[in-house]
Parts: sequence; structure tokens; C-alpha cells
Amino acid sequence: MVTLLNTIDEKRPRHPEKEHKPDQPVLKKPDWIRVRASSSPVFTETKEIVKENNLVTVCEEAGCPNIGECWSKKHATMMIMGDTCTRACAFCNVRTGRPEALDTAEPENVATAVAKLGLRHVVITSVDRDDLDDGGAQHIADTIYAIRAASPDTTIEVLTPDFLRKDGALEIVVKARPDVFNHNVETVPGHYLTVRPGARYYHSIRLLERVKELDPTMFTKSGLMVGFGETRNEVLQLMDDLRVAHVDFLTIGQYLQPTKKHHRIEEFVTPEQFKSYETTAYSKGFLLVSSSPLTRSSYHADEDFARLKEARDKQIAAA
Repeated sequence: MVTLLNTIDEKRPRHPEKEHKPDQPVLKKPDWIRVRASSSPVFTETKEIVKENNLVTVCEEAGCPNIGECWSKKHATMMIMGDTCTRACAFCNVRTGRPEALDTAEPENVATAVAKLGLRHVVITSVDRDDLDDGGAQHIADTIYAIRAASPDTTIEVLTPDFLRKDGALEIVVKARPDVFNHNVETVPGHYLTVRPGARYYHSIRLLERVKELDPTMFTKSGLMVGFGETRNEVLQLMDDLRVAHVDFLTIGQYLQPTKKHHRIEEFVTPEQFKSYETTAYSKGFLLVSSSPLTRSSYHADEDFARLKEARDKQIAAA
């Protein structure tokens, strides 16, 4: 029965809502984008731990280019609440459709995996669950509590959905006190209708601002992808919007097109342009900025958390 279900699952379209769309050209990647597959035994060990605990990772589901490097260091970003998202963003490779019921054992399974991997810092992300009354907020909070119980010294970063039209959901997650609250705006507001049609830009900005109102000591973080055809001025305006919301940490990375049915890449932004964005972002007051072609929300998250704390300490000392 298991084999039959897996076979059926593999035949089911990963993105049924995109099947009717015309193919988009997939541009050849420049040299600075290319990464090598890992043959590390630690990579294999990480993969086995993920499999043994019946976990889903965004590293696999989103086709992250950094999986070889991160898993070779036992850094895996857990994706909770299933592998099927209720949104249909034009950039994302996570499966879309009607999700299954929440796995009540998942918070404990994630906590067990975190302990086995010996993580100093863990990133917990999730699919969007618009089908749930609270958008999955309590499940996220339960996962935080379970990790705290199993690995009290592990710092926790959550990358959450936007909880659009889910009153009280954000408060549930903040009450669980993750060390970092991350919610990605993904792109500039002018591209939301085509790139992120199920979301609302200013709702996402307000969500991040609200975190600081609920807990001013909590680090907040957001990220965007470039390469959709946005202008430099649009990116700089987005930075200003995030700073008005008191966001501490900004990540900027290159959009990579998963399939011919996804949004096309309009431009491969050069490493020099990423460096320029980083310099400008620091001048606008972000405590930490990660800006490079291969930057992703959870890339080097453990090292970045240490840098984030150090930056805040320096800011407090200078005040």
C-alpha cells in the first residue's frame, strides 16, 4: 500500500494550477551561481536523520542550491505542517494543493531531530495553511515549545506565513518566544500580483512591525529575491519600508526559476550589485545584512544569529 501511494503521489502534478500556463524560457546560470553536489558522509547522515523522523525540509522541497553545503554541516531547515501549500506563488517549488491534516506528533519529531543533529541554532519554516483557523500558529508554537524542552540551549528562528485574515495567530507565535521571527516579503510591491498573488505587501510589513510592538527585544528578519525585473529604486524603497517596521536583519538573494512553468528570470544580478545593496542596507540602519546570489533565508543562519547578537550589543554599548 505504501508503494502504491508513493507512486500515485509522484504522478500527481506538483503544481496543478500552473499546468495550463505557457512555458517560460529558463536562462543559463552564470558561473557565480553554480554549486557542486556534496559527497560528504555528514550529508548522508543528515539525510537519514530527516528521513527517520518523517520530516520535511525546505532544503529539499524548494530545491535550495545550498543543500550540499548546509547538510554537510548538519544544518537542515525543517518545514512543518506538511509538504503541500495552500498558496500558489509564481516563484516557489513547494507542492501546492489541498493539504492533509496536521501531524500531532510532528513537534516532538522535529525536537528529536534537532537534538540528534546537535543544532546550536535551528530554522523552522512552514507551508501556508490558509485552511486552518489560525493558519497553523499553534502548531508552530508547539514546535518551539518541544524544541525548548529537548534542546534548551538551541536558539530558534521561525520563518512564518503571513497569517493573512487570521486574527490572533501572530500573537500565539510571538508568545512562544522564538529568538528570531522571520517573515519574507519576497519581492517589491509592484510584482506582488504576478509573483505572490495570494499575499499582500503592506500586510507583511505590518506583520513584522507588530512583532516588535508585542516584543521589542525579539529579533526580526525579512528577505527578498531579486531578478524579477525590479528596479534598484524599488529595492531601496522596500528597505525603507522594512526599517520603518524596525526589522533588524535583511537577506537578499537571486531568484532561481524551478521549472518552465514558474516565473521567468528577468535578470541575473551580479555579485557587485549584491554588494552595493548590502552597503546601502547597512547605511539605512539594519543590524545585519546578507546579500549575495546564493543567499537564502536560512543560509548560515547559526553564524548570522551570533553576528546579529553582537551587532545589537555594539549598538546598545554605543547608545
